[in-house]
Amino acid sequence: MDQADELRNLIRAQHETAKTQISTNARVITVTSGKGGVGKTSLSLNLALQMQKMGKKTVIIDADFGLANIEVMLGIHPKYNISDLIYKDMNIEDVVTEGPEGIGFISGGSGVSELVNLDKSDLQIFVSKVSRLDRIADVIIVDTGAGISDAVQEFVLCSPEVLVVLTPEPTSTMDAYALLKALNRRKEFVADDKSIHVVSNRVESDKEGETLFSNISIVASQFLNIKLDYLGCIPQDMSATKAVLKQQPVSLSFPNSTSSKSMKRIAEQLLDVEGADKTSGFVGMFMNLIRSNKSRS
Repeated sequence: MDQADELRNLIRAQHETAKTQISTNARVITVTSGKGGVGKTSLSLNLALQMQKMGKKTVIIDADFGLANIEVMLGIHPKYNISDLIYKDMNIEDVVTEGPEGIGFISGGSGVSELVNLDKSDLQIFVSKVSRLDRIADVIIVDTGAGISDAVQEFVLCSPEVLVVLTPEPTSTMDAYALLKALNRRKEFVADDKSIHVVSNRVESDKEGETLFSNISIVASQFLNIKLDYLGCIPQDMSATKAVLKQQPVSLSFPNSTSSKSMKRIAEQLLDVEGADKTSGFVGMFMNLIRSNKSRS
């Protein structure tokens, strides 16, 4: 048995053990986009706040490695990141920073790549610690980087639920389609095993939002055989801009604004969609990431 086979068996055994110890798995939703500047991080943060208000303990994972968008938007500087579970012998509760309304926030640090070379003993410890996140959270929102980099693709591939953010800029739809096309070329991608939602952001009207979705949905279905699900739109709103300047989510700064109310409706839809039970929890997703990175190294 080579090292790769040994790792796969270890991950499988640890994942099965974790599942028997956890009464429920947290729901994992990965938020992504084909390009930057579409409001992806703002949407991730505001959805987390709205779900938290609805009684769902929500944790955000900042997976935009090398950047700190959520930290900037919240004005919070976490002391630790997810790699400190191993390297500083922290527990998962130690690396979760509390944000407004009781949401949790975890910095991804420098990424999954540094965890690829863990030996068997350290990997067992890591999986055991990560599995606790499935106990303390109902929903985990993973905020990826933008674009079609390997890191973004890995998170999308390993997540049972994906939310793609579009804006009216033509390049937004083109780049989102490029991401879907790149994923479709990967042998690991199985469209039927994944729920892919779309949100149209910064639109002038409901009709514009629906048109944006229709444009990408038609080509994704026709050329990639991928079915997309429309969650709705968020209007262009000066309140959102003012909230960013204040380093506060619009859901807190301007809870009665049109953008905040739209995000609330989208959060309600997400919590009500069918197929939410597909998730294998965060430990399952993260082990898939480690395994995928290991196979490519």
